[in-house]
Amino acid sequence: MREALAERGIKSCIPGRAKRKEPIIYDTELYKSRNLIERLFGRLKDWRRIATRYDRCAHTFFSAICIAATVSFWL
Repeated sequence: MREALAERGIKSCIPGRAKRKEPIIYDTELYKSRNLIERLFGRLKDWRRIATRYDRCAHTFFSAICIAATVSFWL
């Protein structure tokens, strides 16, 4: 997978397993940023309306995402 990403010119930040014989070098700061984004999407998917996209209009769907993100991080 790392090779396929490199062929496309994409910088991967996939860490290797802890017990790997040859450790994989990756950017830890970039991985921390990626983790924040993944947790954001995980929290947004807790809202059923967001996960299944009940809204038909794009602006209504975007406003629902904004409300869900605000409530998730406010609590």
